[in-house]
Amino acid sequence: MHKKEISDLENSISFKFKDQSILRRSLTHKSFDSDNSNETLEFLGDRVLGLVISEKLINDFPNDPEGLLDKRYSKLVNKETCYKISQSFNLGDFILLGPTETSSKGNEKKNILADTCESLIGAIYSDSGYEESRKFIFKFWNKEFELLDNNNLIDPKSFLQEWTLKRYKELPEYKLLNQSGADHDPVFSVELSFKGYKKTTEEGKSIKDAEMKAAESFIRLNKIVK
Repeated sequence: MHKKEISDLENSISFKFKDQSILRRSLTHKSFDSDNSNETLEFLGDRVLGLVISEKLINDFPNDPEGLLDKRYSKLVNKETCYKISQSFNLGDFILLGPTETSSKGNEKKNILADTCESLIGAIYSDSGYEESRKFIFKFWNKEFELLDNNNLIDPKSFLQEWTLKRYKELPEYKLLNQSGADHDPVFSVELSFKGYKKTTEEGKSIKDAEMKAAESFIRLNKIVK
């Protein structure tokens, strides 16, 4: 990675590292260098993100019950949101990947981008401490806080489960149809069925991801009103 590329990322996130080796490590996927990968920084960044988001939620919504705070929290720290944030400053352009991940466009994969976003937060914390990490998170999560909506906090799978239980006192059925792809990049196919409603089948990078997509499709296809 050239210095110009590192400085481009620093310019995009409006943060200059004191120690650029920490930034480089945060961008190093295990497929590129398993001994010096970003996994430890990702672990740290995940915790820092959780603390900053928790603190802000308690300050912004002091009267919310714990259950609602937890739903808001889940919405803000999940992989989908971290992936979305990573795209806002083209993080994929800077990730160091091994040949296999490079050929399979690893820099566009949701999990890799989301994990690297967390490792970048861990790197900022390691380089300059909590306050700078907090500034970074506030800057890039600001729009996500603005988009928080009480009616949109329940994920599709949870909503569908609540709906079927309330109306029929039964649960929808998720069936794993197939697993394909390489071990490091699997694809799961899941079918969702319930009573006489139209079935849906969706694919995802995990069973949970596929089930979530199937629930969303099921709600839309069967015109179930939220």
